[in-house]
Amino acid sequence: MRRRAGFRRIPALVAVAAILAGCVYYNGMYNTNRLVKSARKAEREGRPFEASNLWGQVITRAESVAVRHPHSKYAAEATVIRGLAMSRLGQCSEAVGPLGQALLLPPGDLSEEATLALGRCEMEGDDPATADLAFTRLLESKDEYRQAEARFYHARALRMTGHYEKAAELLQDAKTPRAGDELLLALAGAGRETETDSVAGLLIASGDSTRKWDSLVVVMGRSNPAAASRLVDRLGTQPGAAPSLVSRRLYEDGLRLEPVDTARAVARFTEAARSGPGTDGGERARLRLLRLAIAAAGTVDELAPAADSLRLLAQSPVVTTEAGQLLSSVTRVRLAADSGGAGVPQGDMRLFLGAEAARDTLAAPRLAGGLFRRLVSEWPASPYAPKALLAAERLDSTWADSAQILLTERYGDSPYLAVLRGETAEGYRILEDSLLAFAVALPVVRAAPSAVRRHAPEPDAPGAAAGARRRTVVPAEDAPRGGRRLEQ
Repeated sequence: MRRRAGFRRIPALVAVAAILAGCVYYNGMYNTNRLVKSARKAEREGRPFEASNLWGQVITRAESVAVRHPHSKYAAEATVIRGLAMSRLGQCSEAVGPLGQALLLPPGDLSEEATLALGRCEMEGDDPATADLAFTRLLESKDEYRQAEARFYHARALRMTGHYEKAAELLQDAKTPRAGDELLLALAGAGRETETDSVAGLLIASGDSTRKWDSLVVVMGRSNPAAASRLVDRLGTQPGAAPSLVSRRLYEDGLRLEPVDTARAVARFTEAARSGPGTDGGERARLRLLRLAIAAAGTVDELAPAADSLRLLAQSPVVTTEAGQLLSSVTRVRLAADSGGAGVPQGDMRLFLGAEAARDTLAAPRLAGGLFRRLVSEWPASPYAPKALLAAERLDSTWADSAQILLTERYGDSPYLAVLRGETAEGYRILEDSLLAFAVALPVVRAAPSAVRRHAPEPDAPGAAAGARRRTVVPAEDAPRGGRRLEQ
């Protein structure tokens, strides 16, 4: 009888245990929700530090509930609340997963709030297309705040994904103050120049000191560099604008314009250099102007004025390293051209390396093409003449026919052409190793003022100082496979 009574008590004990577990779980959720309410109240009342502390407690409580009762019908709710708290603390990368479970919740305030937070976090992660999936679910929300936020972020997502016209249409009727910035960017992206300038004028006239103009200019410049440039003009006329700020904006504007309007970019760099001498933007603009002048050079003689200017600019602490490196590259090309004449030992190698430096380091295609063609003219028997021909052809398409004739009639058996034909050419590796060994053996060019002005010859060049250590490279046919540097 006692065993039967004991067996009858077991279901009752299980039921009591379940009720107690449910009470514990309910109490855990109750305390979690109470902390959420306290955190929101602290936010509304302008107590951010207290709010952050409370949201941190929410994360701990909600995680505890979800871990201890993973199969409860409230587990998804606890997980979503944890994600919501994470998003409030700026932990968006960790919050995305928990917030994604908002779809498992019944429609309501928590579901909508979590969906909005999910979209914001996706935006912060630079994924506007995915974020917009969350915002579109709230466009018809009955809560005015969440509906307005969803519409605003939906328009922003459209703008970020290139749907400028749709974004502008939605933002025209938006009531939030943030809509002005987004409308400006959407109109610029859509190419509606007159409206863009009009909105820009209204925003500037509002005198909002918190507006991040530089960020707006950068974003606008990605889709419409011309509109961004006009905005820079407007901002430059603001009273009290510091020369350093004006010159930096002008310099950055020049960089944006350079790929689409070189003349306008040069004008911008010139303005920056004049408006901010000694400032970061002004000095970098001067350096950029010199780079453009060097890139446009057609002969070695045209590098001389740039070299003189670089020597002065290298004294500026703002760009001393960049200017010094560019000056060294210019010097190297000038020395290579001077010491690459016919009859000079390894002159063809010097000239070829100088032409490569003009093409790759100075980004001066006309100058490089002229040096490559000079090698073919002055060193027609050089094994590097075919390689120079191929390089010159790529730089100047108008020379393609002449280059092809020379390659066919004069250099048909060149290892370089054999490689282009897909053939195995042992001589190709020997020539490349020899050129590499010669390049490694060359002394480092120091951009000292005296060396630049006088074109001091290298030890291998004619007229080198007596007793200078001479380096020679073995002929191409004797060069080792590994490109090892040999000295005599």
